[in-house]
Amino acid sequence: MDGLLALRIYQDIVGIIGILGNGLVCFVIFKVRSMQTRTNAFIFHQAVIDFLSSVVILLKSELLLPYPIQNGPLGWFICRLWFTNLTLFFFFALSTFNLLVLTMERYFAIVHPFKYQAAFITWPRLKVALTVVMCWILDLATKFYLLFYAKVEDGICVRNSIPGANIIGTLVVILQYVVPVAVMLFAYIRISVEMKRGAARVGPAPAQHLPGGANAPDMAESLLRARRNTFKMLLIVFITFLICWTPNQVIFFMFNLGINIKLNEWFYYLSVAMVATNSCVNPMIYAFKYRQFRNGLRQIFCKRFEQTNALE
Repeated sequence: MDGLLALRIYQDIVGIIGILGNGLVCFVIFKVRSMQTRTNAFIFHQAVIDFLSSVVILLKSELLLPYPIQNGPLGWFICRLWFTNLTLFFFFALSTFNLLVLTMERYFAIVHPFKYQAAFITWPRLKVALTVVMCWILDLATKFYLLFYAKVEDGICVRNSIPGANIIGTLVVILQYVVPVAVMLFAYIRISVEMKRGAARVGPAPAQHLPGGANAPDMAESLLRARRNTFKMLLIVFITFLICWTPNQVIFFMFNLGINIKLNEWFYYLSVAMVATNSCVNPMIYAFKYRQFRNGLRQIFCKRFEQTNALE
C-alpha cells in the first residue's frame, strides 16, 4: 500500500510539472513570432500531446473507478477508454510518432536539403498539418484493439478475452516502439555524419565578404551552430525517450510472447510511471539545451531579448 501511495504521489507530481512545463512551451512558441517555424510546429505539437498526457496522468491518479459501473455510454467510456489505459497510452504513443516526425523533419532538412525545400515550396502549413493528422490516424490504428480489451461484468470492469490478443500486442510494440526507434537511430547517425562533413566544409573556406561586412563562412558557421544546437537538443530528447520507454515495452513484449509476467505487478506500474515521466521532461530539456526557446522566454518574461543571439 505504501508503494502504491508513493506511486500515486509521484504521478501527481509528474502530472503537475507536465501541465505547467508543456503549457509554458506552447505559450512561448505561440507568442514569439520568430519561433513559428516548421521544426517548432512539431515541437509545439509535442508539447500539446505531453500536456494532454499530463492531464490524463493527474486525473487517473486522483479519480478512482466508481462502483458499481452502470451499463450505458458512461460505463462504456469508463471501462473501455479509462480502465484499459487506452486514453493514457494513446497520448504516450502519439508522442512517439510525433517525435519520429520531428526527427525525420530534421533528417531531410540536413541530409537532403534540396528535396526538403522542394517538398515545402507549396502549401507548407497544410503539409505540416497533414503530417500531424497522419500521426493521429496511425496512433488510432495501433490502439483500436484496446476498445475490446475490457467489459462491464457485475458492475466492475474485467479483462475481455480477445482472439489473437498476443499477436496484436506484439505488432503494437513493433509499430509504436521498435520501428520508430530503429528509424530515429538511423536518422541521428546520418545527421551526425552530415554535420561533421558540413563542419569540415565550413572550416577551411576562405573569407568572402558580403554586403554589410558579413563573411560567407561566418554565416555558414552560424547556421551550422544553430543546426547543431537543435540536433543536440533532439538527441537528448530521443535518449530520454529510450530510457523512459524501453522497460515498459520490453515487459509488454515479453507478456505478449507468453512469458509468465503479470501486468499488475510493481515493476510494470513502475515502467508506466517511467513512460509518464517522459511527458514532463521535454520542457526541461528545451530550457537547458534549446537556445531559441531560452531566447523566447527572455523576450516574453525579461523583455531583454537580443536579436544577435538568436543563432548559436
